[in-house]
Amino acid sequence: MDITTLENWLWDAACSIRGPLDAPKYKDYILPLLFYKRLCDVFTDERARLTDELGDETLARELAQRDRGLIRFYVPDEHTWDQVRRSPVDLGERLTDAMRAIARENPKLQGVIDRRDFNVTEAGQRILEDNTLARLMEILNQHRLGLGDVEPDILGRAYEYLLRKFAEGSGQSAGEFFTPREVGLLMAFILNPQEGETVYDPACGSGGLLIKAQLRLREKVAAEKGVDPRDLKPSDMGRPLQLFGQEINADTFAMAKMNAFIHDMDADIQRGDTIRHPRFVDAEGGLRRFDKVTANPMWNQKFPTDVYENDTFGRFERGYPPSSSADWGWIQHMAASLNETGKMVVVLDTGAVSRGSGNQGSNKERDVRKAFVEADWVETVILLPENLFYNTTAPGIILVIDKAKPHPGEILLINASKLCAKGRPKNYLTDEHIRQIYGLHRDWQAEDEVSAIITTAEATRNDYNLSPSRYVASNDVEPPLPLEEALVLLAEAEEERREADAELDTVLASLGFDAWRNS
Repeated sequence: MDITTLENWLWDAACSIRGPLDAPKYKDYILPLLFYKRLCDVFTDERARLTDELGDETLARELAQRDRGLIRFYVPDEHTWDQVRRSPVDLGERLTDAMRAIARENPKLQGVIDRRDFNVTEAGQRILEDNTLARLMEILNQHRLGLGDVEPDILGRAYEYLLRKFAEGSGQSAGEFFTPREVGLLMAFILNPQEGETVYDPACGSGGLLIKAQLRLREKVAAEKGVDPRDLKPSDMGRPLQLFGQEINADTFAMAKMNAFIHDMDADIQRGDTIRHPRFVDAEGGLRRFDKVTANPMWNQKFPTDVYENDTFGRFERGYPPSSSADWGWIQHMAASLNETGKMVVVLDTGAVSRGSGNQGSNKERDVRKAFVEADWVETVILLPENLFYNTTAPGIILVIDKAKPHPGEILLINASKLCAKGRPKNYLTDEHIRQIYGLHRDWQAEDEVSAIITTAEATRNDYNLSPSRYVASNDVEPPLPLEEALVLLAEAEEERREADAELDTVLASLGFDAWRNS
């Protein structure tokens, strides 16, 4: 299903419940039904596979009910999507019962699929009447959502669209980001997951980046065996990845659990605020360490300085980021979550690799960047094209940190700003673009007007500015500073001014001029 089809379909679904619900609540009813339909369509596919293997549909049904090891999960016949949608009579009650029954049959889905009561009332009035629910289900019934019908993170993509389209006006989606499918694929290629590795996403959202890492491993194993990835059996996979994620938003957390469950992936997803309360700790109370980390955290998130100052995990020893942008706070958390040979691939705002460079005096972000360059952990920086991401037209960057760099003392900078196809409403990377960008990284290749290899000494001479556009020649006029970037720079300058004023007050007070200062 392409993005235009998905968005038109979701728009029709939202219009069908327009009136009874406020727009920000559309997702609260559409998404659980998408979960439910996805689950039932995948279950239908699973049972069809079992029927093909056994050659007997009746026997397949009996064995699926009796031996749950033969299928990914189980949906009772009386609670399937097709059974429930047959009649609008008591539909809300039957929907709620169906999802709770599925959760009982599949304990991993408890608290995931059974979160919504479709029969709930408000001031004695049903929020959604049965006929409205029936209309919504008929629209959602227009497309299959089996594993072969849609991309792995269809639920995350639907969530992002509904959030962007209907919740932004109420301020409920500020900073919510969804990683475009092709960016996630590129990140999975660069991450290069190996059998049995632990992979962690501290801002996992709907789990898309973790799932793509596992799918990338499947592709690699399938290529080695000369088979289609879809034909791989669990026994062919050897040791699958061990996936770990943390997500603060309850609905998105539920989607991550659902995505991992449907894909039969070993994923430990925890809910909570990663910067304030990381959930993955070791027996001694320190941060758990992982082989690989991948993430697309909220760009330029704001945390007060005391969050960093009061950290008990030693994550921010290379410097406190400014309260105007937590980008280097996230990077430090992820670096602290890597083992001694670990590698991470993260998407961030472009300013994360350049803000503060060239400024007189100290700058918090530049100083943290300096520490990472001097530790020789920065491997690659990739400047992405503009207008890829839903919530902004600004380009992003992919930052690769490797504690065991294969090319010590060097940094690869790739300016991929022109490597995209124009689309409506968003640009996108084609498979060829993904292969080209990944090939430059894999082969450590400098290419005219696309990539350059610099030494850490050169990065130092340029005041730790790691923006690819600074080192890779471009014939285009320098684009204007994105509004988001300008606001972050303004906030950071204001924070530095306040800190300078506070230091000046301290000095004046020590000299006995505090009364004069206050006057």
